[in-house]
Amino acid sequence: MEKILEGKRVAVLVETEYIPKEIAFYKSFFESRGAVVDFLTYLWDEEEREIISDVTEKEDVPQTMKVTMEIADVNPNDYDFVLCAANYVACRLREIPPMGSLGSADEVRSPAAVQFMANAMKNPRIVKGMLCHALWILTPVPELLRGRKVICHTVVLADVLNAGGIYVPEPMHAVVDKDLVTARSAEDLDIYGEKLLEAYKALSKHSETD
Repeated sequence: MEKILEGKRVAVLVETEYIPKEIAFYKSFFESRGAVVDFLTYLWDEEEREIISDVTEKEDVPQTMKVTMEIADVNPNDYDFVLCAANYVACRLREIPPMGSLGSADEVRSPAAVQFMANAMKNPRIVKGMLCHALWILTPVPELLRGRKVICHTVVLADVLNAGGIYVPEPMHAVVDKDLVTARSAEDLDIYGEKLLEAYKALSKHSETD
């Protein structure tokens, strides 16, 4: 495998209800090409936190993974790729702290994960990846989605449209809009990986000509 991502860094936002095969894919896909992959979540003032996977009909026993990096302590601009994992990860990451609070309309943009991804979206050098339900991480800041071409799980579609996103029902189940790569579900990981690399190569080529 050619180490085309040697020295590059990948940040993946994760939470409880992650999909194990998706996490395994990121490690294998990026590390085999030379990149370093960091998994970030909320540690809630602990040094590490164990999160639990989703359970499917095929896998009725949940898996766990330990995460040691706090989202609020990390700068997205230190990364070449910033991804949000699929399933209900984004939903949990959007929760307004403290957990269980009533929150308010003025605070929907305040969670650290929302701010992390918003800052990543403002940097066109970073490849952003959103799979399945992950576009939920952007809907608290709708201007980030306005006018962007995306594909997503149908569960998220109404929210994406309300935020001004342009839904593209691509038969290949993956869409590239410059620095933003989206795919329909965890069943589309292979094409999603290809499109993430495609976006990276295009951005790299563009930066070389500037």
